[in-house]
Amino acid sequence: MIKFFLMVNKQGQTRLSRYYEHVEINKRTMLEAEVIKKCLSRSKDQCSFIEYKDFKLVYRQYAALFVVVGINETENEMAVYELIHNFVEVLDKYFSRVVSEILTLIRNISYFSKLSYVSHLRE
Repeated sequence: MIKFFLMVNKQGQTRLSRYYEHVEINKRTMLEAEVIKKCLSRSKDQCSFIEYKDFKLVYRQYAALFVVVGINETENEMAVYELIHNFVEVLDKYFSRVVSEILTLIRNISYFSKLSYVSHLRE
């Protein structure tokens, strides 16, 4: 099961976070800081799966952006690794040049939310 989904830039700033289990705000801040530190400190040659506390971290780097997913111990890491890639590919198809433009999109998250709401109404 996915516990959380983070998009973080190379400076360690969280650009998007989504939690699928309740976590208090102050604990989220601490968790994000620790997770970001762990992922940013790793080299490109190291594995993208990290054992962390009572769950696993799966991450991928796209240019200046890290996508990090926290999962429980029973989840398949490779499936989540591919899920991250598919998510970024969908954003790329939908918005074009997402890897280079994704930070702009995240800064304009209200536009993204409105777009999501409109597409939901069309269904």
